[in-house]
Amino acid sequence: MNSRLRRYVTLRRRSDTPVWLSIGWRVLFVLALVSIAIGVHWIDSDGLSDAADGHVSFLDVVYFTMISITTTGYGDIVPVSDRARLFDALIVTPIRVFVVLLFIGTAYSFIFKRTWDRWRMALIQKSLSGHIIIAGFGTSGSEAVEELLARGIPASDIVVLDPSPGAVARAEGMGCNVLEGDATRDRTLEAVRLQSARALIISAGRDDTSILIALTARHVAPDVQISLVVRAEDNELPARAAGANVVINPVSFAGLLLAGSAEGPHIADYLADLASSDGKVQLAERLVDAAECGQPLSAIGSGLGVRVYRGDTAYGPSDPEVQALLPGDVIVEIVDGNGRPRTVGKRRD
Repeated sequence: MNSRLRRYVTLRRRSDTPVWLSIGWRVLFVLALVSIAIGVHWIDSDGLSDAADGHVSFLDVVYFTMISITTTGYGDIVPVSDRARLFDALIVTPIRVFVVLLFIGTAYSFIFKRTWDRWRMALIQKSLSGHIIIAGFGTSGSEAVEELLARGIPASDIVVLDPSPGAVARAEGMGCNVLEGDATRDRTLEAVRLQSARALIISAGRDDTSILIALTARHVAPDVQISLVVRAEDNELPARAAGANVVINPVSFAGLLLAGSAEGPHIADYLADLASSDGKVQLAERLVDAAECGQPLSAIGSGLGVRVYRGDTAYGPSDPEVQALLPGDVIVEIVDGNGRPRTVGKRRD
């Protein structure tokens, strides 16, 4: 039985009904129930007894119904006939319970829950700094979160943005901070503290949506690192023009692996090994250390240096520029994996 309850799901959709209209419908429903109780009490007024004057008027019926539903019960008007007592026990009592629950639920939904959610959101926002934001929790976005967790990034340092309640629920189940909303809106990105984030990963499922998110993000946080996934090769240039630092095309990357496998059966495995957190080797990116300045790229001891980024220019191991590393250089190196989380330096583009 318990397992069945845990598997129970329901189809949900956000209501477009305004708050005032939702509250109004609830009030009208309560008034309808009270009117039914008043009507039946009035029809069966002979079954009521008034200790004050012995006469039960319509005002007395309204008064008796209201104090019965609100469980006040002064005792001045009481049901004396079996039919009146039966109606009060079987009909008025359920109405009483339902009205109380309805008003408690309304207060919880529109007052307490919203206040609580806003307080929790403000508390989380205060702790967000140097975090990673995932805009879009589809296949690529969820795999990115799993890879980040495998690399040792705490779930508390990951924020997932998605308009789908189901996607947000899955991300929350992984321990991530979540926000159900539209990442193309300034207010949404500001709510997740994009200005103080380490990086933004965009995988919205549609290239046009992803590019629009990048444009909005670059407007909100001009210096944030943006990585973006596109499906069409033609959209790689617009994505970079929108402000993305890194543009990844899964189809093109798969083509590279396939082409590499044609040259040798182990090349594709090695490339996948480099990209995975549990591989024997890993790619790492970091800023050059002060002790390494002036030395060649081949002299670094933390790994095998394969590329140096100096400003907007990339240099390989054979370029003369890497024979003397400079302050501010960004080194991309191959390091020993063995389950060690990679160190990611902040690149300044």
